[in-house]
Amino acid sequence: MLEQLVRDSQALDRAIAGEELSYKDGLDLMDYDNLHLLGAVADATRKKLVGDTVTFAASYYMNYTNVCAASCQMCAFYRKEGADDAYTLTPQEIEQRVAIAKQMGATEVHIVGGFHPKLPLEYYEDMMRIIKKNHPQLNIKALTAAEIFYLSKLTKNSTKEILSRLKDAGLDSMPGGGAELFHPEIRNKIVRGKCSGQEWLDVIEEAHNMGIKSNVTMLYGHIEKPEHIIDHLIKIRELQKKTNGFITLIPLKFSLDNTELEQEHLVNNECSSVYDLRIIELSRLMLANVLNNISVYWVAYGKKLAQVALSNGGNDLVGTAFSEEIYRAAGKPTASSVEELATMVKEIGRTPAQRSTHFKILKKF
Repeated sequence: MLEQLVRDSQALDRAIAGEELSYKDGLDLMDYDNLHLLGAVADATRKKLVGDTVTFAASYYMNYTNVCAASCQMCAFYRKEGADDAYTLTPQEIEQRVAIAKQMGATEVHIVGGFHPKLPLEYYEDMMRIIKKNHPQLNIKALTAAEIFYLSKLTKNSTKEILSRLKDAGLDSMPGGGAELFHPEIRNKIVRGKCSGQEWLDVIEEAHNMGIKSNVTMLYGHIEKPEHIIDHLIKIRELQKKTNGFITLIPLKFSLDNTELEQEHLVNNECSSVYDLRIIELSRLMLANVLNNISVYWVAYGKKLAQVALSNGGNDLVGTAFSEEIYRAAGKPTASSVEELATMVKEIGRTPAQRSTHFKILKKF
């Protein structure tokens, strides 16, 4: 049926045939004007690769500090040391929060923060040890590749040494943050004081080779061009072929409130819902058969648009996101229960399932 409709796009023909899409194919589809057809092909690809189940984790998101040596133009979360609203939690305070999250049903704890200029490596080891000791069944998903790279510079240890020590202390997996967009042309305009795209990829490759799997993100909807999106997706695809260490891709919609990009009038409006859908569709088609989980971050989209995105190539809702300080800093509500997410999925005729960090099905609804 779809084959008969597609007459004007060789790239879409190749996607329907299950062929790997090239850089040029990706650019063609970023500019393809029939979004409904693009969405139909992405959704058919999703159905073929992962079926009709939509997954989500019961996840507790925690930011251990908002103090950050970097001052990225796209971030509303960071504070400088000494600011009135700057904070850093102790390992004991972190464990107390995790204990409450466990009672709420969380199966993973997602811990990220800023690049704190004074916290030693032992702080992170203590944090993980106390969580693992008291909650051994919880998956500790902590510290982005960008944080690991910063810690390596701060403590003068290799990134491999830091990953090894954190793994010994209880680190199970890693979140996908800090990836932003890899291409240096755009990266240097949206991040300041953070690792390069290649350095991020190198750190995460080391983690994968040590058995630490991770998510990966892509920040879009700011000042990027189509080629930056396709470059990012292809770099993810190539590393996944080497390591098979990425669990899911989470495209992150840029949230402009309170960011430098907004204050400098470089971005005045959030991107359109049509563009959101195109990003989900391109993610599905560019990564097909290599990284088959494409997550829809409902916190940034809102629940209604998230449902549409699930019908345009997405197969996962990330998680419950109890307490998501980063998006709250940019003015987005974040609380939701497992039952609410299950209802969202049922409303679009799909099968909801709670999953583990590594996409093992824990419960169907």
